[in-house]
Amino acid sequence: MVHPELLDLFENIMMTLSRLNERIKDDIDRSIYSKQQLMTIVRLHLGGRARLKDIAKREMVPTSNLCLMLKNLEHDDLVMRSVDEADRRNTWYSLTPKGEKLARDSLRDLRARLAKMFVGIDKKDEQKMIGALYTMNEVLNKIWVRNQ
Repeated sequence: MVHPELLDLFENIMMTLSRLNERIKDDIDRSIYSKQQLMTIVRLHLGGRARLKDIAKREMVPTSNLCLMLKNLEHDDLVMRSVDEADRRNTWYSLTPKGEKLARDSLRDLRARLAKMFVGIDKKDEQKMIGALYTMNEVLNKIWVRNQ
């Protein structure tokens, strides 16, 4: 059985990250693209091409809504669509060079906003956090592999 303290701490971390995310959201809101569009573009950049149903599952968006969003991004030359030759029922989406540039720029801007949040953090706290995040990343990757 999983220790209840682990679940409580993980839940607390998720809520804190969500609150921090809201703080940086203001800058994203000024973009001509929605937060959902930018997140989808960045995830396609980081993960490579993906099928519509996999993107919908990852983004927790109905495929009908996602299809419309991706169609708009395709119209803006950020995303390209291709039919899976092995199974023509599947559609693959990937980024165009313009989409890749937007993803890189968005990630650069996000890192700059995150860096501002960490200005003034005590060096000891910074080192503790780095160590804890390395450990957390290692364990979460093991969980991911086990649950695929």
